[in-house]
Amino acid sequence: MRVAVIRKAHFNAAHRLHNPTWSEQRNQEVFGLCNNPNWHGHNYELEVKVRGEIDPETGMVVDLGWLAHLIKEQVELRFDHKNLNLDTAEFKNLNPTAENIVVVIWNILRAQLPESLDLHVRLYETPRNFVEYPA
Repeated sequence: MRVAVIRKAHFNAAHRLHNPTWSEQRNQEVFGLCNNPNWHGHNYELEVKVRGEIDPETGMVVDLGWLAHLIKEQVELRFDHKNLNLDTAEFKNLNPTAENIVVVIWNILRAQLPESLDLHVRLYETPRNFVEYPA
């Protein structure tokens, strides 16, 4: 029997959506307010869903304390109160759109989980705008 375990987390970060190969006008047309050269920020809400078989010895899919620690160490400490464009290696050459951020987080966490567990990540950029990976 497969069961999903979900952990919520959050982090605050600034970014600028910008394609350096485009003109300033094109960047403004495509990214609008998100292209502010002085950055802007979000209070990101994160949901990490891990799905797998219940371990008959522990009665758990995954230890939620371990999952909370993993998210804190690998995501929150890495991105919280950072300028994603300037302060993180992951977005030095990758536009920090919500879509790219959720895929980066998924890749970071996926590398730390046993292959037997499925992973799904949902990232809220605002209460009304969110992305999921995999879709």
